[in-house]
Amino acid sequence: MGGPRGAGWVAAGLLLGAGACYCIYRLTRGRRRGDRELGMRPSKSAGETAGCPAEDLTDGSYDDVLNAAQLQKLLYLLESTEDPVIIERALITLGNNAAFSVNQAIIRELGGIPIVGNKINHSNQSIKEKALNALNNLSVNVENQIKIKIYINQVCEDVFSGPLNSAVQLAGLRLLTNMTVTNDHQHMLHSYITDLFQVLLTGNGNTKVDSSFLSLYDSHVAKEILLRVLTLFQNINNCLKIEGRLAVQPTFTEGSLFFLLHGEECTQKIKALVDHHDAEVKEKVLTIIPKI
Repeated sequence: MGGPRGAGWVAAGLLLGAGACYCIYRLTRGRRRGDRELGMRPSKSAGETAGCPAEDLTDGSYDDVLNAAQLQKLLYLLESTEDPVIIERALITLGNNAAFSVNQAIIRELGGIPIVGNKINHSNQSIKEKALNALNNLSVNVENQIKIKIYINQVCEDVFSGPLNSAVQLAGLRLLTNMTVTNDHQHMLHSYITDLFQVLLTGNGNTKVDSSFLSLYDSHVAKEILLRVLTLFQNINNCLKIEGRLAVQPTFTEGSLFFLLHGEECTQKIKALVDHHDAEVKEKVLTIIPKI
Protein backbone atom coordinates (compact mmCIF):
# COMPACT_ATOMS: atom_id res chain seq x y z
CA MET A 1 0.00 0.00 0.00
CA GLY A 2 1.51 3.25 -1.08
CA GLY A 3 1.34 6.29 1.17
CA PRO A 4 -1.29 8.83 0.10
CA ARG A 5 -0.24 12.33 -0.95
CA GLY A 6 -1.85 15.78 -0.91
CA ALA A 7 -4.21 17.65 1.39
CA GLY A 8 -7.23 15.60 0.41
CA TRP A 9 -5.40 12.37 1.18
CA VAL A 10 -4.20 13.72 4.51
CA ALA A 11 -7.79 14.51 5.44
CA ALA A 12 -8.90 11.08 4.32
CA GLY A 13 -6.16 9.50 6.40
CA LEU A 14 -7.25 11.42 9.46
CA LEU A 15 -10.77 10.15 8.88
CA LEU A 16 -9.40 6.64 8.64
CA GLY A 17 -7.60 7.08 11.94
CA ALA A 18 -10.45 8.65 13.83
CA GLY A 19 -13.35 6.77 12.33
CA ALA A 20 -12.10 3.39 11.27
CA CYS A 21 -10.16 2.71 14.46
CA TYR A 22 -13.15 3.23 16.71
CA CYS A 23 -15.36 1.15 14.43
CA ILE A 24 -13.02 -1.83 14.59
CA TYR A 25 -12.85 -1.41 18.35
CA ARG A 26 -16.63 -1.39 18.69
CA LEU A 27 -17.01 -4.26 16.24
CA THR A 28 -14.60 -6.51 18.11
CA ARG A 29 -16.36 -5.64 21.38
CA GLY A 30 -19.82 -5.95 19.76
CA ARG A 31 -23.11 -6.97 21.31
CA ARG A 32 -23.35 -10.71 21.69
CA ARG A 33 -27.04 -10.95 20.84
CA GLY A 34 -26.55 -9.06 17.59
CA ASP A 35 -23.18 -10.43 16.53
CA ARG A 36 -24.41 -11.88 13.28
CA GLU A 37 -26.44 -8.84 12.38
CA LEU A 38 -23.49 -6.55 13.12
CA GLY A 39 -21.15 -8.36 10.78
CA MET A 40 -19.76 -11.18 12.89
CA ARG A 41 -19.48 -14.67 11.46
CA PRO A 42 -22.54 -16.92 11.88
CA SER A 43 -22.08 -20.00 14.02
CA LYS A 44 -22.63 -22.63 11.32
CA SER A 45 -19.83 -23.65 8.98
CA ALA A 46 -20.03 -22.96 5.25
CA GLY A 47 -20.38 -26.66 4.59
CA GLU A 48 -23.57 -26.97 6.61
CA THR A 49 -25.96 -25.83 3.88
CA ALA A 50 -29.53 -26.83 4.53
CA GLY A 51 -32.31 -27.25 1.99
CA CYS A 52 -34.91 -25.17 3.71
CA PRO A 53 -38.02 -24.14 1.78
CA ALA A 54 -38.09 -20.65 0.26
CA GLU A 55 -40.73 -19.43 2.68
CA ASP A 56 -38.34 -20.02 5.57
CA LEU A 57 -35.46 -17.98 4.16
CA THR A 58 -36.34 -14.86 6.15
CA ASP A 59 -37.15 -16.72 9.36
CA GLY A 60 -35.10 -15.14 12.12
CA SER A 61 -34.57 -18.54 13.72
CA TYR A 62 -32.98 -19.97 10.57
CA ASP A 63 -29.31 -20.48 11.33
CA ASP A 64 -27.82 -22.23 8.30
CA VAL A 65 -25.84 -20.86 5.38
CA LEU A 66 -27.83 -20.41 2.18
CA ASN A 67 -26.63 -21.85 -1.12
CA ALA A 68 -26.57 -19.95 -4.43
CA ALA A 69 -30.10 -20.96 -5.44
CA GLN A 70 -31.51 -19.88 -2.07
CA LEU A 71 -29.62 -16.59 -2.21
CA GLN A 72 -31.08 -15.93 -5.65
CA LYS A 73 -34.61 -16.52 -4.31
CA LEU A 74 -33.89 -14.24 -1.38
CA LEU A 75 -32.65 -11.47 -3.68
CA TYR A 76 -35.73 -11.82 -5.87
CA LEU A 77 -37.93 -11.56 -2.79
CA LEU A 78 -36.01 -8.50 -1.59
CA GLU A 79 -36.38 -6.82 -4.98
CA SER A 80 -40.04 -7.64 -5.55
CA THR A 81 -41.74 -7.11 -2.18
CA GLU A 82 -42.78 -3.83 -0.59
CA ASP A 83 -43.61 -5.38 2.77
CA PRO A 84 -41.24 -3.69 5.25
CA VAL A 85 -41.25 -6.68 7.61
CA ILE A 86 -40.18 -9.05 4.84
CA ILE A 87 -37.60 -6.58 3.52
CA GLU A 88 -36.00 -6.21 6.94
CA ARG A 89 -35.91 -9.96 7.57
CA ALA A 90 -34.49 -10.62 4.11
CA LEU A 91 -31.74 -8.05 4.66
CA ILE A 92 -30.81 -9.60 8.00
CA THR A 93 -30.61 -13.07 6.44
CA LEU A 94 -28.63 -11.77 3.47
CA GLY A 95 -26.27 -9.82 5.71
CA ASN A 96 -25.62 -12.85 7.91
CA ASN A 97 -24.84 -14.97 4.88
CA ALA A 98 -22.58 -12.26 3.48
CA ALA A 99 -20.28 -12.86 6.46
CA PHE A 100 -18.91 -15.84 4.50
CA SER A 101 -16.36 -15.08 1.76
CA VAL A 102 -17.87 -17.55 -0.71
CA ASN A 103 -21.27 -15.88 -0.39
CA GLN A 104 -19.78 -12.41 -0.79
CA ALA A 105 -18.75 -13.40 -4.32
CA ILE A 106 -22.00 -15.25 -5.08
CA ILE A 107 -24.17 -12.31 -4.03
CA ARG A 108 -22.14 -10.00 -6.27
CA GLU A 109 -22.38 -12.39 -9.23
CA LEU A 110 -26.16 -12.64 -8.73
CA GLY A 111 -26.45 -8.85 -9.00
CA GLY A 112 -27.27 -8.53 -5.31
CA ILE A 113 -25.18 -5.48 -4.41
CA PRO A 114 -27.40 -2.89 -6.16
CA ILE A 115 -30.50 -4.63 -4.81
CA VAL A 116 -29.17 -4.20 -1.26
CA GLY A 117 -27.70 -0.78 -2.00
CA ASN A 118 -31.06 0.60 -3.13
CA LYS A 119 -32.46 -0.13 0.33
CA ILE A 120 -30.21 2.44 2.03
CA ASN A 121 -32.61 5.07 0.65
CA HIS A 122 -35.61 3.46 2.31
CA SER A 123 -37.67 5.71 4.57
CA ASN A 124 -37.80 3.00 7.25
CA GLN A 125 -34.73 3.57 9.44
CA SER A 126 -34.54 -0.05 10.55
CA ILE A 127 -34.45 -1.22 6.92
CA LYS A 128 -31.79 1.39 6.15
CA GLU A 129 -29.69 0.07 9.05
CA LYS A 130 -30.03 -3.57 7.94
CA ALA A 131 -29.06 -2.63 4.37
CA LEU A 132 -25.94 -0.86 5.66
CA ASN A 133 -25.05 -3.88 7.78
CA ALA A 134 -25.38 -6.16 4.75
CA LEU A 135 -23.22 -3.84 2.62
CA ASN A 136 -20.70 -3.78 5.46
CA ASN A 137 -20.27 -7.55 5.31
CA LEU A 138 -20.19 -7.53 1.51
CA SER A 139 -17.52 -4.80 1.51
CA VAL A 140 -14.95 -7.13 3.07
CA ASN A 141 -14.52 -8.48 -0.48
CA VAL A 142 -12.28 -6.14 -2.51
CA GLU A 143 -14.14 -6.78 -5.77
CA ASN A 144 -17.39 -5.91 -4.03
CA GLN A 145 -15.95 -2.56 -2.94
CA ILE A 146 -15.75 -1.49 -6.57
CA LYS A 147 -19.54 -1.76 -6.79
CA ILE A 148 -20.24 -0.48 -3.27
CA LYS A 149 -18.20 2.72 -3.64
CA ILE A 150 -21.04 4.39 -5.57
CA TYR A 151 -22.98 4.52 -2.28
CA ILE A 152 -20.23 6.20 -0.23
CA ASN A 153 -21.51 9.76 -0.66
CA GLN A 154 -25.05 8.76 0.26
CA VAL A 155 -23.80 6.85 3.31
CA CYS A 156 -21.78 9.87 4.44
CA GLU A 157 -24.78 12.17 4.06
CA ASP A 158 -26.93 9.78 6.11
CA VAL A 159 -24.26 9.28 8.77
CA PHE A 160 -23.68 12.97 9.40
CA SER A 161 -27.18 14.34 8.88
CA GLY A 162 -29.05 11.73 10.92
CA PRO A 163 -29.58 11.50 14.69
CA LEU A 164 -26.41 11.29 16.78
CA ASN A 165 -25.58 7.79 18.07
CA SER A 166 -28.40 6.25 16.03
CA ALA A 167 -28.26 2.68 14.74
CA VAL A 168 -28.10 4.01 11.17
CA GLN A 169 -25.18 6.29 12.01
CA LEU A 170 -23.17 3.47 13.59
CA ALA A 171 -24.01 1.06 10.74
CA GLY A 172 -22.86 3.66 8.23
CA LEU A 173 -19.62 4.25 10.08
CA ARG A 174 -18.92 0.51 10.12
CA LEU A 175 -19.35 0.41 6.34
CA LEU A 176 -17.07 3.42 5.87
CA THR A 177 -14.50 1.61 8.02
CA ASN A 178 -14.26 -1.33 5.65
CA MET A 179 -14.29 0.92 2.60
CA THR A 180 -11.31 2.96 3.86
CA VAL A 181 -9.01 0.30 5.31
CA THR A 182 -6.91 0.58 2.14
CA ASN A 183 -6.07 3.75 0.22
CA ASP A 184 -8.35 2.99 -2.72
CA HIS A 185 -11.41 4.95 -1.61
CA GLN A 186 -10.16 7.27 1.15
CA HIS A 187 -10.16 10.29 -1.19
CA MET A 188 -13.96 10.04 -1.44
CA LEU A 189 -14.31 10.97 2.24
CA HIS A 190 -12.02 13.99 2.65
CA SER A 191 -14.87 16.52 2.58
CA TYR A 192 -16.51 14.89 5.60
CA ILE A 193 -13.61 15.26 8.06
CA THR A 194 -15.20 18.11 10.02
CA ASP A 195 -18.44 16.15 10.38
CA LEU A 196 -16.59 13.09 11.58
CA PHE A 197 -14.76 14.95 14.32
CA GLN A 198 -18.03 16.52 15.41
CA VAL A 199 -19.47 13.02 15.84
CA LEU A 200 -16.41 11.90 17.76
CA LEU A 201 -16.58 14.90 20.05
CA THR A 202 -20.29 14.73 20.82
CA GLY A 203 -21.15 11.06 20.48
CA ASN A 204 -21.75 8.64 23.31
CA GLY A 205 -19.70 5.61 24.38
CA ASN A 206 -20.66 3.70 21.24
CA THR A 207 -19.05 6.39 19.11
CA LYS A 208 -15.87 7.19 21.00
CA VAL A 209 -12.66 5.27 21.62
CA ASP A 210 -11.24 4.78 25.08
CA SER A 211 -7.76 3.69 26.12
CA SER A 212 -8.72 0.01 25.98
CA PHE A 213 -8.56 0.36 22.20
CA LEU A 214 -4.82 -0.26 22.52
CA SER A 215 -5.58 -3.82 23.61
CA LEU A 216 -6.18 -4.54 19.93
CA TYR A 217 -2.40 -4.35 19.50
CA ASP A 218 -1.79 -7.21 21.96
CA SER A 219 -0.08 -10.29 20.52
CA HIS A 220 -2.96 -12.65 21.35
CA VAL A 221 -5.44 -10.72 19.19
CA ALA A 222 -6.59 -12.52 16.03
CA LYS A 223 -4.28 -12.07 13.05
CA GLU A 224 -6.86 -10.39 10.81
CA ILE A 225 -7.61 -7.76 13.47
CA LEU A 226 -3.93 -7.14 14.16
CA LEU A 227 -3.21 -6.64 10.47
CA ARG A 228 -6.10 -4.22 10.18
CA VAL A 229 -5.18 -2.02 13.14
CA LEU A 230 -1.53 -2.06 12.07
CA THR A 231 -2.59 -0.94 8.59
CA LEU A 232 -4.65 1.86 10.13
CA PHE A 233 -1.67 3.05 12.15
CA GLN A 234 0.55 2.84 9.06
CA ASN A 235 -1.91 4.84 6.94
CA ILE A 236 -2.20 7.57 9.56
CA ASN A 237 1.59 7.84 9.72
CA ASN A 238 1.85 7.99 5.93
CA CYS A 239 -0.81 10.68 5.72
CA LEU A 240 0.93 12.88 8.26
CA LYS A 241 4.23 12.76 6.42
CA ILE A 242 5.28 13.98 3.00
CA GLU A 243 8.73 12.90 1.87
CA GLY A 244 9.85 12.35 5.42
CA ARG A 245 8.56 15.66 6.77
CA LEU A 246 5.37 16.29 8.70
CA ALA A 247 2.63 17.56 6.44
CA VAL A 248 1.13 19.24 9.49
CA GLN A 249 2.51 19.96 12.92
CA PRO A 250 -0.08 18.19 15.09
CA THR A 251 -0.80 19.03 18.69
CA PHE A 252 -2.66 16.11 20.20
CA THR A 253 -4.94 16.82 23.13
CA GLU A 254 -4.46 14.40 25.99
CA GLY A 255 -7.21 11.81 25.92
CA SER A 256 -7.79 12.19 22.16
CA LEU A 257 -7.52 9.32 19.70
CA PHE A 258 -4.35 10.69 18.11
CA PHE A 259 -2.74 11.23 21.49
CA LEU A 260 -3.54 7.58 22.21
CA LEU A 261 -2.13 6.25 18.93
CA HIS A 262 1.03 8.36 19.03
CA GLY A 263 1.73 7.78 22.71
CA GLU A 264 4.50 5.68 24.20
CA GLU A 265 2.21 2.78 25.15
CA CYS A 266 1.03 2.26 21.58
CA THR A 267 4.59 2.52 20.25
CA GLN A 268 5.83 -0.14 22.69
CA LYS A 269 2.94 -2.48 21.83
CA ILE A 270 3.71 -2.23 18.13
CA LYS A 271 7.43 -2.81 18.68
CA ALA A 272 6.67 -5.88 20.78
CA LEU A 273 4.85 -7.43 17.82
CA VAL A 274 8.16 -7.79 15.97
CA ASP A 275 8.41 -11.18 17.72
CA HIS A 276 4.90 -12.25 16.70
CA HIS A 277 4.58 -15.86 15.56
CA ASP A 278 2.79 -14.92 12.33
CA ALA A 279 5.09 -13.94 9.46
CA GLU A 280 2.59 -11.51 7.90
CA VAL A 281 2.11 -9.61 11.16
CA LYS A 282 5.87 -9.51 11.71
CA GLU A 283 6.48 -8.19 8.19
CA LYS A 284 3.90 -5.45 8.67
CA VAL A 285 5.48 -4.38 11.98
CA LEU A 286 8.95 -4.27 10.44
CA THR A 287 7.70 -1.80 7.82
CA ILE A 288 6.17 0.43 10.50
CA ILE A 289 8.89 0.53 13.17
CA PRO A 290 11.44 2.63 11.20
CA LYS A 291 8.80 5.37 10.82
CA ILE A 292 7.73 5.70 14.46
